[in-house]
This record gives sequence, C-alpha cells and structure tokens, in this order.
Amino acid sequence: MVEFMKYRVFYYLFSCIFLIPGILALVFWGVKPAIDFTGGTLLEIEINSQYQNQINKELLTQIAQNDNIDVSSIQETGKNTYLLKTKAIDQTQNTLYQQKIASVSGIATVSAVLTEKRFETLGPTMGIETLKKALIAITLAALVILLFVWRQFKNKEYGISAIIAMFHDSFITLGIFAILGHFYGIEIDTLFMTAILTTLSFSVHDTIVVYDRIRESLKKYPKIDFETIVNKACNETLGRSVNNSMTIIFMLLVLFLIGGETTKWFVLALLIGTVSGTYSSTFVAAPILVEWQKLTKRK
Repeated sequence: MVEFMKYRVFYYLFSCIFLIPGILALVFWGVKPAIDFTGGTLLEIEINSQYQNQINKELLTQIAQNDNIDVSSIQETGKNTYLLKTKAIDQTQNTLYQQKIASVSGIATVSAVLTEKRFETLGPTMGIETLKKALIAITLAALVILLFVWRQFKNKEYGISAIIAMFHDSFITLGIFAILGHFYGIEIDTLFMTAILTTLSFSVHDTIVVYDRIRESLKKYPKIDFETIVNKACNETLGRSVNNSMTIIFMLLVLFLIGGETTKWFVLALLIGTVSGTYSSTFVAAPILVEWQKLTKRK
C-alpha cells in the first residue's frame, strides 16, 4: 500500500506552484470579461466565397477602426465566417460598417458580398446583472455542497475540507485564465462560468468517493489510526478516479484541438478543472482532512 499521506507537504507545495502565480495574476490583472458581463455587440458575418481572398480579419479590423468601432476581438468561427465583439453599436453603425466592407470588393450591394448571421447588443446593465447571477450561482453551489457533505458524513470537517479542495480547483482555473487574459487577450464569458460550476461538481464528486471509502473503513477497522485509513481509501479509489477522468480528458482534448473557436476556451476551462479535480480529491481534500484530525487530536 502506497503511503500517500506521508508526502502531503509535497502535495501542498505542488499545488502552490499553480495557485500562487494564479492568485497573483487575479489580484494584479484580474480576468478579462467578455461582453456578456461588460455589455457590447456581437456581429457575425459570412463572406461570400468569391471575395474570401479580398476580405480577411485584418481588413475587418482596419475598417472598424476607421469607423471608430472599438473591436475587442474577431474570431473565425467557420469557413469565411467571422464573429466580431465590439463596444455597443447601433443598427445604423452596423449597416454603414457592412457597406464599407462591401465597397472594398467594388460591389455596392452588401448582400452580394456578405451575409449577416447574427447582430446582438447587450447593454452594460444587463452585463452587470449577468455577472451578479453567475457569482450568486457559484456561492449557492458551494453552500449547498458544503451542507450536503456535512449532512452525509455527519461531520463538518468533511464538508469544509471538500469545499477547500473545490476552491483549490476553481482558483487554479481562474488563475490560468487571468494569465491567458493578460498575455493573449482570452476573455471569460457565461460559458466559462458554466465550466467553473461543472468543475465544482466534478471535484466534489471524486472527493465524496474517497470520503465514502474512509467512512466504510472507519466502521470496519475502528482501532486503526486515521492516517492509515485515509491511505487505504486513497489506494482503493485513485485508480478508479484516474480511469474515469482519462476518458473525459481524452474527449476534451479532441474537442479543444479540432473543435470550433467559439467553444475552445470553454473546453480548456473544463479540461483544467477535470485534471485539477482528479488531483485535488486525493492529494488536497484527503490530506487536509488528515491535518484537521491531527490538530483536533492535539487539542
């Protein structure tokens, strides 16, 4: 049997390698919110194939700048299809912008050059409301999980340890996206918040499996010390957790590599959360529980 808990200090140090840079990035840079939270306009256009060599991302950006349209990003969402994220613009500005794109080809008719697939404007008030709802959802999820684990295991130590491991995973994901946002302009949107909530549930799922095995072993072997029981539980559940996680990780890797641009960063957030959640259930939640038990015994 591998004595996992013997090396728990190294697990804490390994977690700090990811947590400390991420937390510093969150403090000094913060995450880069998408227009879902700040307000703005989404404009998706498809360029007709005969003009694809004349109209590209750089040209779309240049025309927007000439029209004083503040573009935060332009994504290529498909063949000859572009999604522009800008500060809020009205229909008049949108029409004028499309006319100038069409004029580059020498064709006056906009419909001959491009097709508007989507035009949506979200006001700043709606963006703030969306952010508030996302934060409330995360808070409620954490509270419900805490109460559920506490009730199931009849001990607040289990619930609090699970929540610490859960936030460990969330801060790693948020920290990595804060770094990506600062250096590469990657934004977080409502899909990212969905990934965070999914990460919370996945993290706790594996943690509960470990805790359940601890509870069973405590009933069978009441005279064995707690650290040995936790080692036994980790040895019995680690293989299962890794095997389950790998099936998810392989699928997410494929989606990240060959999936569409619009879901790329959502998939990356899920991928980071899945890896971190698998690690934290054995190497964060269980060691914290052991530390808590040792502290309680000393007192």
